[in-house]
Amino acid sequence: MKQRSVHDVSQLPTYGFGSTSPIWWGTLGFVALEGTGFALAAGAYLYLWQVNGQWPLSVPPPSHWPGTVMLILLLASLWPNVLVDRAARDQHLGRVRLWLIVMSVLGLVAVGIRAWEFAHLNVRWDTNAYGSITWFVLGLHATHLITDLGDTVVLTALMFTRHVTGKRYSDVSDNAFYWYFVVASWAALYALLYGVPRL
Repeated sequence: MKQRSVHDVSQLPTYGFGSTSPIWWGTLGFVALEGTGFALAAGAYLYLWQVNGQWPLSVPPPSHWPGTVMLILLLASLWPNVLVDRAARDQHLGRVRLWLIVMSVLGLVAVGIRAWEFAHLNVRWDTNAYGSITWFVLGLHATHLITDLGDTVVLTALMFTRHVTGKRYSDVSDNAFYWYFVVASWAALYALLYGVPRL
C-alpha cells in the first residue's frame, strides 16, 4: 500500500497581495477587457478623424483646461495611491484609513471636474459624429472614475467597521492597482481628445 504525503495547510493565509491574490488576477482581467474597450473607442475616433476633411466637425476644438486640470489631479493622485497600497500591504489600519479618505476626496473632485469637462466640449453628443464619439470616449472614462470612486468609498467605510480583516487589506491594494489603470488610460485619452482636434 502506497503512503500519500499530507500537508496541513490550515495555517496558511486565506488572502494575498498582488499576483498571489485571485482578485488581483480578476482585476488584471478587467484592465485587459476595459483597455480593449478604450482601444476600440480610440480606433473609432481616429477612423472618423481620418475620413473627415475637417475635424472637429463644424465646431471649435474643446477647451483643454478641464481635461488638463483632470490630468494634473490624476497624476498627483498617484502618490497617495502608492501610500495607501503600501499601508495596506503593511496592514497599518491608521494609514490605510487616512489615505483611503484622501483617495475618496480626490475621486469626488475628479468626478466634479469631469462634469465641468463635459460642459466645455463645445458640442452636444447628438450634434454630429464628432460630438457622439467625443462624448462616448469621455463618458467611458467617466464610468471608470465613478466605479473606482464607489469602490474606494465602500472600502473606506468598511475600514471603519469591525469587518477589518486581512482580506480587506488585500482589497484595498487591488483597488489601488486599478487606479493606476484609470490614470494611465486618461493620459492616453487626453492626448486623443485634446490633441487630435488641434492637429
